[in-house]
Amino acid sequence: MTNLVDSDRGVLPRFLAGLRLQNGIPLRLTLWNGLHHDLGQEPQVTVRLNGPGALRYFLPPSLDNLAEGYVNGHFDVQGSAKDIVEVASRLAHTGVPMRGRFGRMFNAGRHDRAKDAQAIKHHYDVSNDFYRLWLDPDLVYSCAYFPSATETLEQAQVAKLDHILTKLMLQPGERLLDIGCGWGALAIRAAQKFGAHVVGVTLSNNQCELARERIAQAGLCAQVEIRLQDYRDIDVSDGLFDKITSIGMFEHVGLNHLPAYFAKINALLKPSGLVLNHGITSTDPDSGGSPLGAASFIEKYVFPNGELPHISLALKSMQTAGLEALDVECLRRHYARTLLHWSENYEDQGREIRNLVDDTTYRVWRIYLAGCAHAFNQNWVSLHQVLACKAGADEQLNPTPWSRAYMYA
Repeated sequence: MTNLVDSDRGVLPRFLAGLRLQNGIPLRLTLWNGLHHDLGQEPQVTVRLNGPGALRYFLPPSLDNLAEGYVNGHFDVQGSAKDIVEVASRLAHTGVPMRGRFGRMFNAGRHDRAKDAQAIKHHYDVSNDFYRLWLDPDLVYSCAYFPSATETLEQAQVAKLDHILTKLMLQPGERLLDIGCGWGALAIRAAQKFGAHVVGVTLSNNQCELARERIAQAGLCAQVEIRLQDYRDIDVSDGLFDKITSIGMFEHVGLNHLPAYFAKINALLKPSGLVLNHGITSTDPDSGGSPLGAASFIEKYVFPNGELPHISLALKSMQTAGLEALDVECLRRHYARTLLHWSENYEDQGREIRNLVDDTTYRVWRIYLAGCAHAFNQNWVSLHQVLACKAGADEQLNPTPWSRAYMYA
């Protein structure tokens, strides 16, 4: 201990000397013996190390190492979640190459029905009350849409649902399949406002039960059916669909499985039908992970087996599966703003959240939401909506007008 703290040849002095070469990081490191070291003027974030062992999470200070140390209680952090993530990112730049897991080999064994179902339960079955505390009242857990950049989170989530359903040209009486239906917000909107008949599928027990309750309360049981079902098990003999949505789900599919995923959608879609896929994408052309170690933390603690394709890979997989992309819209800025709203709500409801979950879960989600807002702001990841129809020369396969104006009527 004495050598670590006091000796010029100890680990800590060399560590601090290396950090001081990077000027202006507004971080205070408070040691287990009460001493502190400021890495910049007017520190906005304070890290309190619980013992010498906590130093290993700063060597190197990658985002996954820093997050690992924090969520497992090896050090405590004071400051807003936004400031914490920004300081961590600047710290990571001091010792971590600015690259993701580019060129990695993808393992098809990462994804099968059992693993996919377990990954969904891990992420979505924390508890419905947990999500209620920081999502909008309709529990829409995907990127919102801010047409004028001034909407509240609640307004932007309704705008997102309407934007999707308008793009799809959803008509009264049409049959809509919602893959990964969440707590049923889109299904309810599609039935109430657009007069559609909806089948929603999810692998989350919590989502399924609450979605069914909300649909019953809205008096929509004759129009909306929610199934606890894998989309791969939907049989074409049950009938084809006029329109299909997949919102925030294809991140769980796996890169090697994207052609099969879109082929299943194609098989369930009627001729002259439309599909809209809304999902997070990698900004690396080779579909690598987020840089500075961010991807490793998310995969371990939040989205097991999640894989993000570059938009080019998503479009290629669509075309391989017999779908023609008609419209591609990037909503990266919209998701950064959505996540900022979620993170601020999470901070505001911190005391209530701590009463619902253990300390590790609280810390994981606190860093995850603020970290994702930072990642979208930095263009490390993006989000795209892709509207598509069945590919082919027949004009009847594409029912959309010749102008995009209908999307914004």
